[in-house]
Amino acid sequence: MSRLFDVQGKTAVITGGGGVLCGELARALAGEGARVAVLDYNAEAARKVAGEIREKGGTALAVQVNVLEKEDLVSAKELILKEFGKIDILINGAGGNHPQATTTREHFSREDLEEVNSAVQTFFTLDPEAVQSVFNLNFLGTFLPGKILGEVMAAQGGGVILNVSSMSALRTLTKVPAYSAAKAAVSNFTQWLAVYFAPAGIRVNAIAPGFFLTEQNRFLLTDRETGGLTERGKKIIDHTPMGRFGNPEDLVGTVLWLVSDASNFVTGIVVPVDGGFSAFSGV
Repeated sequence: MSRLFDVQGKTAVITGGGGVLCGELARALAGEGARVAVLDYNAEAARKVAGEIREKGGTALAVQVNVLEKEDLVSAKELILKEFGKIDILINGAGGNHPQATTTREHFSREDLEEVNSAVQTFFTLDPEAVQSVFNLNFLGTFLPGKILGEVMAAQGGGVILNVSSMSALRTLTKVPAYSAAKAAVSNFTQWLAVYFAPAGIRVNAIAPGFFLTEQNRFLLTDRETGGLTERGKKIIDHTPMGRFGNPEDLVGTVLWLVSDASNFVTGIVVPVDGGFSAFSGV
């Protein structure tokens, strides 16, 4: 069993590696002996995670990268190959939403047709540029690293790509049409890329996390003052059979399975890690 899940000496590249969830994955893989390249738009966040890994005796490299800039990714690829010599694992964790691509209300109201208050966002007032930016960050931010770093794996004769989809791709959520559509594209692309890369010995899968408290959504789900659940947070917990939000470490076991030889005949799947949210109809 230890051989199946072994990532000792492998090089893992993680985009969005300075964030809460992917930072946990970076530390976990490094703790299992992988050499980790922590890629993030926020250079300080990347350095912080890489520094924590090194403090515990692991091997890590921090690289500032805009996943939408080809030149950044090519430079990162060259630096990683110079430092580590190969790329075995790519985790595409960069992503996010935009407030101007999010509606205020969950459902249509007749007031939406007359709404002029900029504080209330309706489907009709969503900013197309904000919608495009969400799609670009989540889909192109997965597509481009897969293309540029996946080429290294193809030349090597093998590797693993793990994309990060979302529960909103499986069970479309209210208020976030752009994010839901973009993550659905990530899931679809995961299957396409798995088929394309199979002859190259590259497996491609995705995880679809449920609801985890991150810096991005913490105060959408919990009250800033009291720490209790917001109305939206309560709805989520009521529809999560396990009755809680996920902890970052809840992703580790599934990810270790998907990036190691333990899943050697698994490709083209999207795995929910959601406490049962996607299985529950609400009644």
